[in-house]
Amino acid sequence: MKPENENIPRLVVVLHWLLAASVFFLFVSSWWMLSLPLPSAEFTYRELPFQLHKNIGITLFIAVITMAAMRIRSLLREASSSQGWLQRLAVMDHLLLYTLLTVCCLSGYMSSSYSGWTTTIWWLVDIPSMTAENDDLNILFSEIHLWSCWALLGLLLLHIGAAIYHGIGNDGAIEKMFRLR
Repeated sequence: MKPENENIPRLVVVLHWLLAASVFFLFVSSWWMLSLPLPSAEFTYRELPFQLHKNIGITLFIAVITMAAMRIRSLLREASSSQGWLQRLAVMDHLLLYTLLTVCCLSGYMSSSYSGWTTTIWWLVDIPSMTAENDDLNILFSEIHLWSCWALLGLLLLHIGAAIYHGIGNDGAIEKMFRLR
């Protein structure tokens, strides 16, 4: 009988790579958009990169919740039944990734909510502001967003290092994340 994680559903594999591409884009776009001059009457072009960043972040949040819902039970089962420290570390890595991705998305949204700028989902639907503009809370959630994203980057480097380790060890873990059944 195959271990449960041998049968990774196609949707989980697709979501994994969608999340990876989205997170990469969000890190790159954040450095770019924050280097742009502050908005003014003459400089309104800053809105596009911020809206794109927020849209991808919201979409990423939905994908993370979907993936976590599909995987959380099997991850917890793997953690409780596994005797190997590497397997327990892998489970912790995934649970922390889901947690940090969620914190990054929620804190980014909350910061945006308190900034006074509207959020439009894919330029189709305006999300009504749940809050009034508040600079102190905007700064608080911006700081949470910043530090949770740095923690996420560190954990992603560990995750990529583990993938390289599995690739060198040729233990089949990498093939599972490229196999679409």
